[in-house]
Amino acid sequence: MLKVEEILRFLPHRYPFLLVDRVIALEPGKSIVAIKNVTANESFFEGHFPEVKIMPGVLIVEAVAQAGGILLYHSLPDAAKKLVVLSKLKNIKFRKIVVPGDQMRLEAEIVKVRARFAVIRGRAIVDKEIVVEGEISAAIIDLEEANAPK
Repeated sequence: MLKVEEILRFLPHRYPFLLVDRVIALEPGKSIVAIKNVTANESFFEGHFPEVKIMPGVLIVEAVAQAGGILLYHSLPDAAKKLVVLSKLKNIKFRKIVVPGDQMRLEAEIVKVRARFAVIRGRAIVDKEIVVEGEISAAIIDLEEANAPK
């Protein structure tokens, strides 16, 4: 549904920190399914770990959060005037490791949205097995207010 060129219009992240390659399903206000292809060329594998390459858990959570961010940008009024930033993690569970060659299916659904925050429930899945799951809260910053003179 959305390729990386379109994803870049919504997320402020850029290489090497963009962790969503494609969106395959999106229902604004409800849910998203996205893909992250994990390759041996990822820069973090140089140090985590050189002998046994394992994707850092925090980056798997970040990938789910980025998918949730795309969902929120498609769900908020005046989304172009907002910045969505991670603010809290709750009940995050790491179930399996992710290695080069894996394709992560990133799923997120909106639990709650208010004017200044949102809660998303998300998970990353590899080969039909959950590798990470939990709840992600995000602050919604109004860019016009943030940039207003004080």
